[in-house]
Amino acid sequence: MRPKKHRTTGSGDLFRARLDQIINMKHELVQLAGKVDWDWIDGEIAPLYSENGRPGIATRFVIGLLLLKHIYGLSDEGVCERWVHDPYFQYFTGEEFFQHAFPHERSDLSHWRKRLGDKLELLLAESLRVAHEAGALRGQDLKRVTVDTTVQPKAITFPTDAKLLHAAIKGERHDRITGAWA
Repeated sequence: MRPKKHRTTGSGDLFRARLDQIINMKHELVQLAGKVDWDWIDGEIAPLYSENGRPGIATRFVIGLLLLKHIYGLSDEGVCERWVHDPYFQYFTGEEFFQHAFPHERSDLSHWRKRLGDKLELLLAESLRVAHEAGALRGQDLKRVTVDTTVQPKAITFPTDAKLLHAAIKGERHDRITGAWA
């Protein structure tokens, strides 16, 4: 089920600190949060929700965590731990008041990544749009793109002892460079 739309109260609370009153509004994460089109991302991700069940986690919260994870090179656990201590992380993910505990399960990030699947390309498109509007990315920067494929899965099997023994019995020869049997 789609999460309920987050609405800010705009008012103070005697016992809680409003984030916009305790952080520097010129901080890079505050400025970035203002430039990301959260409503567009929410609209693009809306079809991934079921009509039944309990309301999901707010899209801005999870997408914000995924962006922060990649911006700062953190693990799922690392971004969740830092979120508790960093008011800028909380502001970026749409919180109005400072929170002292992480409001969701840490495993929700991996569940969300599985749910997003191909929609992760939307985050790339939005980050490129924001970078282009901010002047951090020029059109000529995109003329040549270098792709690192070192983490691509390869169809090469490791020559185990059993495989080598089987090849020796059959009289085959293993080429260590290509990994092929001849």
